[in-house]
Amino acid sequence: MDSAMTTPPGGTDAEASTAPEAAKWVLISLILVAAVANLNLAVANVALPDIGKAFNASQTQLNLVAIGYSLGLAASVIYLGALGDRYGRKLMLMLGIGLSIPACLLAALAPTIQVLFLARLVGGLSAGMAFPTTLALITALWSGPARTKSIALWSGVGGALSALGPLIAGFLLQYFYWGSVFLVTLPLAVVALGLAFKFVPAHVNEDSDPVDNLGGMLSIIMVGALVLAINFAAVPNAAALAAGLAVLAVAAAVGFVIRQRRAKVPLFDLHIAGRQIFWVAAVAGIVVFGSLMGAMFIGQQFLQNVLGYSTLASGASILPAAIAMVIVAPRSAKLIDRHGSRFTLLLGYAFCLLSFLTMLFLWNEGSAFWEVGLAYALVGVGVGLAGTPASHSLTGSVPVDRAGMASGTADLQRDLGGAIMQSILGALLTIGYASAFAADITAAEASSQQQISDQVQSELEKSFASAESVAAQYPQYASQITSAAKTSFIQGQDWAYLAGSVAIVLGFILVYFKFPKNNQETELLEEYQREDTPAAC
Repeated sequence: MDSAMTTPPGGTDAEASTAPEAAKWVLISLILVAAVANLNLAVANVALPDIGKAFNASQTQLNLVAIGYSLGLAASVIYLGALGDRYGRKLMLMLGIGLSIPACLLAALAPTIQVLFLARLVGGLSAGMAFPTTLALITALWSGPARTKSIALWSGVGGALSALGPLIAGFLLQYFYWGSVFLVTLPLAVVALGLAFKFVPAHVNEDSDPVDNLGGMLSIIMVGALVLAINFAAVPNAAALAAGLAVLAVAAAVGFVIRQRRAKVPLFDLHIAGRQIFWVAAVAGIVVFGSLMGAMFIGQQFLQNVLGYSTLASGASILPAAIAMVIVAPRSAKLIDRHGSRFTLLLGYAFCLLSFLTMLFLWNEGSAFWEVGLAYALVGVGVGLAGTPASHSLTGSVPVDRAGMASGTADLQRDLGGAIMQSILGALLTIGYASAFAADITAAEASSQQQISDQVQSELEKSFASAESVAAQYPQYASQITSAAKTSFIQGQDWAYLAGSVAIVLGFILVYFKFPKNNQETELLEEYQREDTPAAC
């Protein structure tokens, strides 16, 4: 690999940075590839109300559409990252971008919500090929402060595009049908494919060891079964299915751990994963990125269903988060250099908690835009601060030849965090909404002395979109139905935001007590490097 060595004026060898030839274009190519995944991940949320109406979908079906992409990505990212390390990161990147094109077309033209979920799942698998290679290549091609800055740009731009996705989708939905949002990334994918082919170097610090295919399959089953079990836990009469999926997830997890301990070349090195900086950063990132995706997921439905925002207005409301991430993320690298990753993570957590508390206490039927914008700005600052140290700590604590493991785990932070947090918050939203509407129905029956049929009650409790459909069928009760649906949705989202706040507090406690302080972090990273150097040689 040809690279350039740069040392800051008056700097020392320890402060030296390496970067590839045409570093600017390489980084732009990698950020654009990541942008395809980030945008595809984000665009579905703003379309959920329209999708619900088009398919008369239940809240659980909408939850599955929302998490389908992150599920496919989270389930496959570790395995596909290892395949990239072995057979070529650039090859895997090109294949992933190529597969994303038919996946987007299938989603846009889906005739049923089941096909839409399948298309989102395939799209996530394509991202699992391309997305982990972006951070793996940054880790392999850059070093020193230049790597930190590159990761900060990669993280900040990626997070901002995730936040801008709803705005773009909202604009399209003003003029086109719901499927148009899944076509957003097609031109971007073509450009990213061309730039990556031209500028991204091939075969950089890759591995020649065989890939643990059995471990890879177990990891896919483990993550997939876990996420689906959480979602189906909220579905009436699906307790047996949810329990079966949970048992399958546990069995796959046990098998995965046993396999990784016995494999000569493990897919996920448990020794490296057990390093304090690595595992704490991994868990911390899951909570942070999951909080962002959970807030966007429920928030978009709240803005359209309860506040009556148009798709464009609801997408535009996320701009404060995007702007905050773009401004804050590059500065987080400076905070890491001065105060360490622990301080920066804790500061990010504090802003995320303030955001969720704002949503919990201020978001209701009469919320003003400043209350919406404030919550999104706070979560943008939080993720902008915490995202860089969460990813930087992972890549800094592994040897270069395991960069795929680090990048896969960094991607897993976003996607598993998003899938789990969206699933948990979505399940609580589903249960809270159905419970509140059932109580309203019981009260209405008692006051009017009229019995509501089981079929109508089931439709009312299924989702907000389904309740709107019932309201259209019974216009004489439309205002009461809509009012009850809004009240029930708010109660369900309050359950979700309370759970999200608890998760953030627990993450804060973990980082505070378990993540090493600045000087200790530096010592540990140097110790890891010394430990890894003989193995690399």
